[in-house]
Amino acid sequence: MGKNLIQQARGKGSPRYRAPSFRFKGEAKFARQDKEIKAGKVIELVHCAGHSSPLAQIEYDNGEVIYLQAPEGIRVGDIIKAGTDADVNIGNVLPLRNIPEGTQIYNIESSPGDGGKFVRSSGTFAKIVTKMEDKIVVLLPSSKTRDFKPDCRAMIGMIAGSGRKEKPFLKAGRRYYAMKAKNKLWPQVSGTSMNAVDHPFGGSSSTHKGRPTQSSRNDPPGRKVGKIAPKRTGRTKR
Repeated sequence: MGKNLIQQARGKGSPRYRAPSFRFKGEAKFARQDKEIKAGKVIELVHCAGHSSPLAQIEYDNGEVIYLQAPEGIRVGDIIKAGTDADVNIGNVLPLRNIPEGTQIYNIESSPGDGGKFVRSSGTFAKIVTKMEDKIVVLLPSSKTRDFKPDCRAMIGMIAGSGRKEKPFLKAGRRYYAMKAKNKLWPQVSGTSMNAVDHPFGGSSSTHKGRPTQSSRNDPPGRKVGKIAPKRTGRTKR
């Protein structure tokens, strides 16, 4: 009798794969969008197990308190402004249409008002490449470009904590607990090294693939692993 795959067990919602969100300080996203400029003060810089970068606790004039990824160079007591007419300074939140080209930005909204979805890891930033009437082209940290709506908001600067990857883990145990804090499994065993009941690529031959790595777009959950509906496979002919 077989057993569920890891992705199937996660979907069940058992405590084994549940993130310890009660340890997290809160969700890091922008406040509700207003036309007028809102000024906020950085109360504290806090560490959150669910985020790779330090968070800045910001209290606005209207009493609203939010968490945002702290930019490089910010300090407790600094004033952060959010609005369409805010200055282009580190930590301020503006729509992409009001940010000059070449400015470092992060925590970019996917759609206006969602609070920020892109470029949220420590030490990362994006840049505005081209500005058009109906779209803004942004260069992401992965060197890929993506189009955003002009009303999508972003934060000015680079996220703090750029030296996080410079310190090695040294042993698998520390890496395990670091990943466990964010509900990430570690280590990640190759599917070809598993048994047949654990993964579609597993089998008694261990490192020999029992099945092809291509899977159909219409495959059921659990079988949709490897190359999902690839347009082509193999080496490129020259």
